[in-house]
Amino acid sequence: MAWLLVFLAGGVEIVFAISLKYNEGFTRLWPSLLTAASGAISFYLLTLAIRTLPVGTAYAVWTGIGAVGVAVLGIVLFKESADWPRLLSLLLVIVGIVGLKITDTA
Repeated sequence: MAWLLVFLAGGVEIVFAISLKYNEGFTRLWPSLLTAASGAISFYLLTLAIRTLPVGTAYAVWTGIGAVGVAVLGIVLFKESADWPRLLSLLLVIVGIVGLKITDTA
């Protein structure tokens, strides 16, 4: 159950980070509310998960999910670079996430 919470928190973290692009410095109401709500929900889910998971592992996986998700959406939504060094770097982050998950004993 704790790992599910980490993955959900990571997904909500992606919403949080992408909504930062749309709130334009907290000058737009609805995107700003989405930013605040998704940030709070993501942190809350992470805090529930670290009750049973090692904090370092859970935090690293959570940030990795967020980083990869936002980078991929940046490519898709905002036409950011999709060159091979960037994609290789994302793959390395994914390998790190998987490695942390499979080596966790919790």
